[in-house]
Amino acid sequence: MITAGDFRKGVTFEMEGAVYLVVDFLHVKPGKGSPFVRTKIKNVKTGQTLERTFNPSDKFKVAVIERKEMQYLYKEGDLVYFMDMETYDQIPLNKSQVEDALNFITENMMATIQFYEGEAFSVEPPLFVELKITECEPGIQGDSSKAGYKPAKLETGYELQVPLFVNEGEIIKVDTRDGSSMERVK
Repeated sequence: MITAGDFRKGVTFEMEGAVYLVVDFLHVKPGKGSPFVRTKIKNVKTGQTLERTFNPSDKFKVAVIERKEMQYLYKEGDLVYFMDMETYDQIPLNKSQVEDALNFITENMMATIQFYEGEAFSVEPPLFVELKITECEPGIQGDSSKAGYKPAKLETGYELQVPLFVNEGEIIKVDTRDGSSMERVK
């Protein structure tokens, strides 16, 4: 069991039959009245974010989330297949569960799959990935990195802004947390 007073970022707990992740928290001790914990929590299965206030003595069951590195194999219809590299078991996930991660992973790339009670519910791509630009306006000689940005499409279909000097066919490093380009890979 965990109390609301023990909440920290990244803590997972069960409440009202659902599993939540603490995204943000603030312990408040007003001059008058009793203290409370103001939180922003995220339902790990649906992705819904809530803001809730708890009494610091409220108790909840700790939810243990397992993380496992798995290899992205292929996409077939509405299913996306990943393989456990230790047991070679393949698990299918609904495309809706992994849609955000598919913007940044290609076949044979490793990703972190999150499980709760043996059921996969989320896919996290690596923090930084190197992807090829498939569509982009040509770069003009003399454009510098501070001159501006132009739209580009990656091999996964994801669209982002890149510096003007980057050309189609080049490989760039992408930060998957915010989907921004970081640098050209040489």
